[in-house]
Amino acid sequence: MSIFKRALPPLACVTILPALMAPLPSAAAAARKAAAPAAAAPARPTADIIPLPLNPTLPAGQRLCAAKTETGLGYTLLRPATGAKPAEADFVLVNYIGYLAATGAVFDQGMQAAFPVGGVIPGFSKGLQMMAKTGIARFCIPAAMGYGAQASGPIPANSDLVFQVELVDFKTAAEVETMRKANPAEPGAPGGAGAPQQ
Repeated sequence: MSIFKRALPPLACVTILPALMAPLPSAAAAARKAAAPAAAAPARPTADIIPLPLNPTLPAGQRLCAAKTETGLGYTLLRPATGAKPAEADFVLVNYIGYLAATGAVFDQGMQAAFPVGGVIPGFSKGLQMMAKTGIARFCIPAAMGYGAQASGPIPANSDLVFQVELVDFKTAAEVETMRKANPAEPGAPGGAGAPQQ
């Protein structure tokens, strides 16, 4: 999502960027120097300024899970919920944040992300099938149930992963098909960009 209401045309970027990066003419630079206080010390960062780029890191206590399934998937139910649970063929709507177990570095997050339960990494898929609507859980996914020996973007090879997931809603494949038939103008199945893909 862009912070700009309208995208700049490519030609504008080509002409504006060099102008912004060009050195100031000497007269303008001299005027700026004269206007600045003589004894001004260089600005120092304060605790109020957030350094860019923003790379949040979660503390060690939020990288642990209280229980483990037989397959090795760790989990902690942060907000338990009761009711029906999605199956592998269903589609979910979730809020999630993903981070590395070793460092706590956040590598992905999504709000209102929609995708098929079976279309994500195995550990994430198995975890979703343990949840009911409105529930929030933390999943500790061993590398073998994640991306394994393959690196994926900011995720190094053989990385254990942690996800905090809120299951907002889910629909069966039949319900999604009925919705598609009722709204034929909407192309494709629900699909979330940034979901932990296989």
